[in-house]
Amino acid sequence: MKNITLSVEERVIERARAVAQKRNTTLNALVRAYLEDLAGYSHGAQASEELGRRWAKEAGHSGGRSITRDEAYEDRL
Repeated sequence: MKNITLSVEERVIERARAVAQKRNTTLNALVRAYLEDLAGYSHGAQASEELGRRWAKEAGHSGGRSITRDEAYEDRL
């Protein structure tokens, strides 16, 4: 992993650190996630992590109802 140096106004850094603290993370992690997102590298990993969180949180049962192919893809038309 490479290091980079950025020049940012102090007030921006202070506000960004406050946001990071509220999100229980670091400013470094926020900047890294932003750059990964910008470069298009994190979408798959983020989607996978989100799916795992949802599966752990919710049972995901359909109640026995079958969904047709047309229903599954109706928003893609």
